[in-house]
Amino acid sequence: IKCSVVESIGDEVRNLKEGDFIIPTYIGECEECENCVSGKTNVCLTHPVRLTGLMPDNSSRLSIKGQKLYHVLSCATWSEYVVVDVNYLTKVDPNINLAYASFISCGFSTGYGASWKEAKIETGSTVAVFGLGAVGLGAISGAKMMGASKIIGIDKNEKKKEIGEAFGMTHFINPSGSDKSPSELVKELCGMGVDYCIECTGVPTLLTQSVEATKVGIGKTIAVGIGAEP
Repeated sequence: IKCSVVESIGDEVRNLKEGDFIIPTYIGECEECENCVSGKTNVCLTHPVRLTGLMPDNSSRLSIKGQKLYHVLSCATWSEYVVVDVNYLTKVDPNINLAYASFISCGFSTGYGASWKEAKIETGSTVAVFGLGAVGLGAISGAKMMGASKIIGIDKNEKKKEIGEAFGMTHFINPSGSDKSPSELVKELCGMGVDYCIECTGVPTLLTQSVEATKVGIGKTIAVGIGAEP
C-alpha cells in the first residue's frame, strides 16, 4: 500500500485537501462507534473491511473501456489512480520519507501494534518474534519502544539477522541448522521461556512452537500471522 497524494476531493470532504499526502488503509475509522472509542481495537463498526469490491454506497468508481472494475478491499491501491472513501485514508506529515511511510499502513504497523497495543509489553520483559518480515520487524520495533530487555528474532533466512538487529533485535535464532525445536532454542536463552511471544508467519506448527516458547501461566502468546492452512 503506497503513500499517495490527494488529486481531488469530494464536496463533503473537510479534513483533507488537494496535495495532502495520505496512506490508504483497508480498515476505516469513524472515531465515534463503540469500537473506535474503546481504545481496544481498530475494527470500526461503521467502516469495516469491505470484501465486496465496491464503495460504501455499493458503487464502483473504476472502469476500463466501459467495463466495471472492482476495488481491492477498501482502497484498490494496485492502480495509479483510485477513488477512496475518506474514512479509509490517513493523512501523513510530508516531511516523512514517503517510501518509508508506506510501511505504516499495513504490515509494519500490524506487528508494532501487536507489541504495543495487544501485548502491552512491560519494561524489562523478554520477547520472541517468529518471522522477520515486515510484520515481525514491526513487532521487534514495538518491543524495543516498550522497553523489552531481550528481543529474540526467529527466522530461517540468515540475512534477516542484520535487518532484525537494525530494528532492535538483541538475539537471533535460525532453527534450520539445529536438531532442536525453535521453542527449545528460545528457552536456552530465556530459561522457562519468554514473557511475550509474537507469531508472525501463520504457519500452524510455528504457532504451536510460539506457545511452547512462552512462559507457562504468566506469559502471553500473540498470534498475528494468517496462514494458508487451517
